[in-house]
Amino acid sequence: MLALAGLLVLVVGGCVCVVWASRGGPRWVRAVAAVTLAAGEALRALDSKGRRSNSGDRSGSDE
Repeated sequence: MLALAGLLVLVVGGCVCVVWASRGGPRWVRAVAAVTLAAGEALRALDSKGRRSNSGDRSGSDE
């Protein structure tokens, strides 16, 4: 439970830094925002890669 709360704090903090950086925040905020955006892109790429590899495994019958 503690790990999940810590992850939530990191995600919310990253989102705050992205918004703050878009409004011209300090250098460290822009660095955290860049890391947050890169992590999001990496997760999105992994998700789409997993969906593509599993798309051929579905069976056509719904019976």
